[in-house]
Amino acid sequence: MVASLKNHPFAVKAFFTNSTVLTFAIPKEELAHRIPKHLQLDTFKDKWAFVAVAMVQTKDLRPKGLPKFMGNNFFLIGYRVFVTYTNKAGKRLRGLYILKSETNKKKMQFMGNIFTHYNYTTTDITIKKELKNTQITSLNSNFKIDYNNNLNDVNLPKNSPFSTYKEARRFAGPLPFTFTYNKEKNSILIIEGVRQNWKPSPIYINEYHFNFLKEVGFKNAVLANAFCIKNIPYYWKKGKLELW
Repeated sequence: MVASLKNHPFAVKAFFTNSTVLTFAIPKEELAHRIPKHLQLDTFKDKWAFVAVAMVQTKDLRPKGLPKFMGNNFFLIGYRVFVTYTNKAGKRLRGLYILKSETNKKKMQFMGNIFTHYNYTTTDITIKKELKNTQITSLNSNFKIDYNNNLNDVNLPKNSPFSTYKEARRFAGPLPFTFTYNKEKNSILIIEGVRQNWKPSPIYINEYHFNFLKEVGFKNAVLANAFCIKNIPYYWKKGKLELW
């Protein structure tokens, strides 16, 4: 019973006031051994795999069906691999596999680790907004991003494997599904997200550093795209478990 609580036993609702996502292209050989059984890397030109760093300011996060005043506000950081999963019905699903999850509140860490397998840890988050630029930093997690989201014409990052934003948008995230693997039970947990008014805007990255990318040993991570999304109603459906 306690273990099953981690399988997203109920739907969760939230409002994303801001979501900033940087996606890094990494040679598929560097990522292949980091995803579990039954999942496959979602690649581009059979060369690049992708890790997204998502920094999300959430508002009124709560079990779906409860009133807003029972919700909580959190900052969430997720490091996620773009993957695919072919379910037992033979349908191919695009989604994400989480490498690491962080939050700025102990309450979110506690509750998140009861009802998910995401293994949240708590870190510090500082957000500084100026007329044109926004900075998001963490001393404990050793990351920093400085970006401009007020430009009308933003080029893709230098050395991006994509030629156009149409290609880049496919790997902008979030994708419809998130997957968790349980090795002992040989099972895949599928969590489906539902969003509205999802219109990512390209942002210009002035500066970035994510120590986690070095910690896990990615030697050839290339910034592939960067987007910002604001004011999005969002909810996650109850988890669906498939046993193999």
